[in-house]
Amino acid sequence: MSRTLMKSSRQYEAECRYLYSFFSGSGGSEGQKLVEIFSRRSQELKAICQTYSVLYGHDLLRVISSNQKSSAFTRLAYLRMSDPQSRDAEILRKLLVAGSINLGTLIEITCTRSSSELHNIKQQYHSRYQSDLERDISMKVSGGFKEILAAICKSCRNHAHKADTSLAFCDAKTLYESVESGRTIDQRTIISLLSQRNTSQVKAILLSYKQLYGHEFSKLIKQSKCGQFGRDLRIAIRCIQNPEKFFAKQLRMRNADAREILVRIIVTRSEKDIKDINRAFSAKTGSSLEYLVRREFNGAKEKGSDTVAAILLGLIRG
Repeated sequence: MSRTLMKSSRQYEAECRYLYSFFSGSGGSEGQKLVEIFSRRSQELKAICQTYSVLYGHDLLRVISSNQKSSAFTRLAYLRMSDPQSRDAEILRKLLVAGSINLGTLIEITCTRSSSELHNIKQQYHSRYQSDLERDISMKVSGGFKEILAAICKSCRNHAHKADTSLAFCDAKTLYESVESGRTIDQRTIISLLSQRNTSQVKAILLSYKQLYGHEFSKLIKQSKCGQFGRDLRIAIRCIQNPEKFFAKQLRMRNADAREILVRIIVTRSEKDIKDINRAFSAKTGSSLEYLVRREFNGAKEKGSDTVAAILLGLIRG
């Protein structure tokens, strides 16, 4: 065991020396060695960051973020080396202080993370920015999403609660009545429920709803009387229920942020559900994420693109 630990320690030190040379501009090149390092498992990357700090007295993340050798590679390296909850808190902060908000990314983080993950993200957000995530969302977002996303953030207070099947059936009936019992949708009841149930419980409620009524709740809220709130709620609910389909849809969108979205989703969902996302993407497009990565990066003029492609392909394959 000790020999294995010593070997790992020596390996991390060697990789840190390589990274120091690369990012300081005194040696190293973008190639196979970088692919090997940034394709490692998250726990190994954490160990590399800690080793780098011990060896050089610097935060590797700051070293990476201040480096301008290759924007695509630097972005990928930064995302890979970041603690997941700190990374999400930082992404959310940039969204919420920007001039215009990217709702897709905001929905992605608030609705696809587990309640325990979201709880940690909120703590990191408050610690780093001395601000409350729920309040900032409420101040920045308008329409139905303002209340829906704030409620989901609030619900993570109950992140330790296990799914309760009996309660889920009761809540499923409440959801049905909130739509069908009046001339308009009962927004207050739905928001109250979302703010009190963690994501595991919400998934149990949606499953119970289908068992009781024979169709998805997202179909019920397509009715015209549900209005814009119903459309916004449907997006959030489907994202919680089938995150892989939401990610696949994000990846199919062609806009100025397409490359950033591609890198972010593959990095943040590696070691989680990237294979499910790949299957969902293939089902809709007939092609794979591997093909999308090659099309975006292989042969691109930007320096380091082939290295980025190799790392992303490795993360997809797991």
